[in-house]
Amino acid sequence: MRLTITYAVVVLACAASPALASSAPAPPSPDGVVTAFYYPWFATTTVDGGYAHWAQYGHLPPNDISSVYYPALGVYSSDDPSVLDAQMREIERARIGQIAVSWWGRGSPEDQRLPAVATAARAHGIDVAVQIEPYRGRTVASVLDDVAYLAPLGIRTFFVYQAFTLPPASWAEANDALHVQGYVTYADTALVGQAVSGHFTGVYTYDIVTWTGAKFARICGQAHKHHLLCAPSVGPGYDARRAIGDPTVKPRRGGFTYDSMWHAAIRSGADAVTITSFNEWQEGTQIEPAAPPDWRGLYRYASYNGAWGLTGRAAEAAYLDRTAFWISRFLPIQEAQSYPVST
Repeated sequence: MRLTITYAVVVLACAASPALASSAPAPPSPDGVVTAFYYPWFATTTVDGGYAHWAQYGHLPPNDISSVYYPALGVYSSDDPSVLDAQMREIERARIGQIAVSWWGRGSPEDQRLPAVATAARAHGIDVAVQIEPYRGRTVASVLDDVAYLAPLGIRTFFVYQAFTLPPASWAEANDALHVQGYVTYADTALVGQAVSGHFTGVYTYDIVTWTGAKFARICGQAHKHHLLCAPSVGPGYDARRAIGDPTVKPRRGGFTYDSMWHAAIRSGADAVTITSFNEWQEGTQIEPAAPPDWRGLYRYASYNGAWGLTGRAAEAAYLDRTAFWISRFLPIQEAQSYPVST
């Protein structure tokens, strides 16, 4: 995430270096080349004994939440199995092949929920990757330990957000060791030289406000020049005013913002597309279904009304269906192109 809240970024694993072909995992299925960032950090009083994230910035759920939008599922808990199943059905409907689960270190709520999230996702044929967030005390050595810790869950793809708060070159030896073991690693950066120095598999963007579609061609061109994969992030918009008071807004424009970023990603020659996000409600980047506009207490929440001409209940899942539309156009192009990957 961006600005005053730090979140992890994730992209999907596509292929391994030819030099490591014997030890690298097989490339994912075609549906695995589109990844949505997924956050398992929500809690409610009913399920968890208290609210987490919905009450951010002094809000008072369930009517007053830290989001400009209100979930169609209502204020939910990431510990609720029925919620997980519903979300995975939505992700499957959107043809998204992989989720990148935010992970904040051992013992964190996200760590405790990861097994259930992974089980729910795989029940719907959805691959699971982990985004390693900048938790307190994170180092290159601790990330190596994290990979070993998470390996029993079948996680083979790891993404490091804000990796370059540490020197880029400090990652090189660790990435080399992980690649030999068959793991794939990505760094979030638009400065491709950082990922080259750190021996990452590829680069991705996350911040859809700073890294607009107009910049994708440059980023992907540089990545391919250095034999790295490029997975730019597309998103529907951004509005975190109720979550952190950020006055910056990237309007959805009836779906045009999302369409234009998808256009740019495909034209850039991207190897993969990442989606910011499935359910980051605080920053208003979510494509998870939102409720129609309505007053809840003193606040009238925004909705997806107007997206591709839809209104009311018909608009709730508009971004899921539009995602499926774009994936159906991206996959044939992605399957026809192949870039060698350096490690």
